[in-house]
Amino acid sequence: MSMDFPHEGVVSFRRDKRYFMEVFKNSNRGQKVIENLDWLFSSGRLKDTGYLSILPVDQGVEHSAGNAFSKNPIFFDPENIVKLAIEGGCSAVASTLGNLGLVSKKYAERIPFIVKINHNESLTPGMQKQSMFGTVKNAFDMGAVGVGATIYFGSENSRQEIYEVSEAFELAHTLGMFTVLWCYVRLDDKFDSKLNTSLDFTAQANYLGATLQADIIKQKIPTMVGGFEALKNDETIYGKLSSENLSELYSKNPVAMVRFQVLNCLGGKLPMLSSGGPSEKDDRNSAIETAIINKRAGGSGLIMGRKAFQKSFGEGVKILHDVQNVYLDRSLQ
Repeated sequence: MSMDFPHEGVVSFRRDKRYFMEVFKNSNRGQKVIENLDWLFSSGRLKDTGYLSILPVDQGVEHSAGNAFSKNPIFFDPENIVKLAIEGGCSAVASTLGNLGLVSKKYAERIPFIVKINHNESLTPGMQKQSMFGTVKNAFDMGAVGVGATIYFGSENSRQEIYEVSEAFELAHTLGMFTVLWCYVRLDDKFDSKLNTSLDFTAQANYLGATLQADIIKQKIPTMVGGFEALKNDETIYGKLSSENLSELYSKNPVAMVRFQVLNCLGGKLPMLSSGGPSEKDDRNSAIETAIINKRAGGSGLIMGRKAFQKSFGEGVKILHDVQNVYLDRSLQ
């Protein structure tokens, strides 16, 4: 499938399961990695569509467990996290080594496990750093089929995180596990935080994640354009600019911006999942809007956590289904 340029935000392209399986079969990924990716794409309500719905619950480390789970304390118990993913029709559940390890013998063969191996914990103030909380071998031994990690691109610790994640992903592929990278931008606190979700920074983070051989990219919806230009000065250049050419690839239309993020996932050959974002007043409509943007832009689904588990169990299941219905609706292109 090809992409035609220039393109408008209302024009869409999409990749189905067969497309992605063909991409990975032609890659250097081993047969076991491909088989585990196939199981991922064959699981949950979105099975065989080429779209993914993943429940991520790792916020208890960075945001504190009290903050993450006080709205519904049943999710302090990791078994309820996995149950929500299963009842919610998710393709996989992504969580911490401790959470998934505690229930692995009961559930690791029922739903794909993705172990998040690094985190930014909240008891060390003033530091934006992802630290390893587990190993790829820990994840493999419990029966997980994928590992996830975050890199704070643009932070003072990013080079170390790149090195650690690169080594971890290499081992994961050797053991037959697929890899998911949270490609987040975290610039110095002296800059406006909105720049962390600017289009050029997030798109380049995707490209860097693909360079590390992440099999699936997670990214936030962009909120602005011109991040590189905003920080350009005589001393620091965060990225080279080619405004004339870039203007043909995207506009300020949300769909067009996300499409550019997808394009940076090696021409859309890697699945890109959008973040569901924090829980807000109107989570259902917000989540559906994000899913529509992602789908129309050629994205491959959502990784949505707080909008689901910071609700009653039943409400969480419903909002997951509502988002999945966007991807199941063939009339929505």
